[in-house]
Amino acid sequence: MSATESITTAVDHRGDTTVLRVGGVVDLATGPVLQEAIDDLLDTRPAALIIDLSGVDFLASIGLQILVATHERLGAAGRFAVVADGPATSRPIQLTRLDEVIALYPTLDEALRAHTGPN
Repeated sequence: MSATESITTAVDHRGDTTVLRVGGVVDLATGPVLQEAIDDLLDTRPAALIIDLSGVDFLASIGLQILVATHERLGAAGRFAVVADGPATSRPIQLTRLDEVIALYPTLDEALRAHTGPN
């Protein structure tokens, strides 16, 4: 199985918020695929970016590094959140205390409520 077969990404736009849905495995082999998807989205300068990891079965340290780098790249100019719920995704984020730096939500609906501008 190639890296592109073990990870999926899909983009959804909700008003001024861009949602990147990720599925499968985020590891050293697939990290570049995720990074490229994020880079493409950041080039469009979204007002807010939510990365939904609900469909991720495994999140390696490279995935955590990508989340931190994305948060740093957006800085104060952008709104950024991560959706993760379950041992494969939210647990590594919480164990590394990244949830103290990055807005973490258990559901996409909660993230959208917090990060979508008024319609």
